[in-house]
Amino acid sequence: MSAESVAVVVVTYNRADLLEKMLAGLAALDRAPDAVYVVDNASTDHTPDVLAASTLPGLATIRTTENLGGAGGFHLGLKTAYQRGHDVMWLMDDDVIPAPDCLARLLEADGSCLVAVREDRAGALVEKAAVRFDLRNPLAVAPKRASVESTYATRAAMPATVEVENVAFEGFLVRRDVIERIGLPDPSYFIFYDDVDFAIRARRAGYRIRAVRDAVLVRQLDFDQQHDLAGWKGYYMYRNLFAVHFRYGENPLVRLKPWLIVVAVILTSPLRGGRAEVRNVTRGLRDARRMRRVPTASVD
Repeated sequence: MSAESVAVVVVTYNRADLLEKMLAGLAALDRAPDAVYVVDNASTDHTPDVLAASTLPGLATIRTTENLGGAGGFHLGLKTAYQRGHDVMWLMDDDVIPAPDCLARLLEADGSCLVAVREDRAGALVEKAAVRFDLRNPLAVAPKRASVESTYATRAAMPATVEVENVAFEGFLVRRDVIERIGLPDPSYFIFYDDVDFAIRARRAGYRIRAVRDAVLVRQLDFDQQHDLAGWKGYYMYRNLFAVHFRYGENPLVRLKPWLIVVAVILTSPLRGGRAEVRNVTRGLRDARRMRRVPTASVD
């Protein structure tokens, strides 16, 4: 077993029943973490009761006074783990359960950026980390060109590790040297793309990100990737997608793509989300322009 000090960082908001199962999964790990920091994003359900009743060793709760979103929660939790001197930080959502040997399999692999491979409750591969994330081709409307699950039909078909170009903060393991080099996740994303942004910064700093086939993480919920672009989440999806293009687009045409997407949404709005989606996409473009600066490598 690795002698490194390992901290699990969990962000939760109003999903107490899922969190309870997730904490039970952490308690069953073959290689126990040295600390578990749960950022409770001002939940209004019985999350505080679940946390108070837990006997998980090393559990510490960080309760915020307002909902910081996943991005703000991971920023705060990772900052806490880093400042308390841990060598390895393992980021986790509240809707996943690790297999008992998941952490051990990750610690056996080489690299400072590693990610567990997700499956659904039936055992089907549902790992959506991109093996190709294209910020060079202006015609690629969606930058994710291929994912682990679209490249490999099953977990058994995967090699032992697969290099990926983005991650989700569900089972992502990052070592201390990465934080020292690139800083913390950007809390201004609130939700969506904060993990993508962090992965891009890590790769541009020279780190390779590998998905570890035998590190199994089970999602308790089905994926719902098709969010209502006319609803409140649609604003963040548009804004943060545009911010990634403005920050990291590899040529002027790619950095122009958000403007073209806005035009396309406006023209097709009668057939899509109507005025609400137009408001989201135009506000998203305006606010993404204010996010163009890449965060500094700070741990404050």
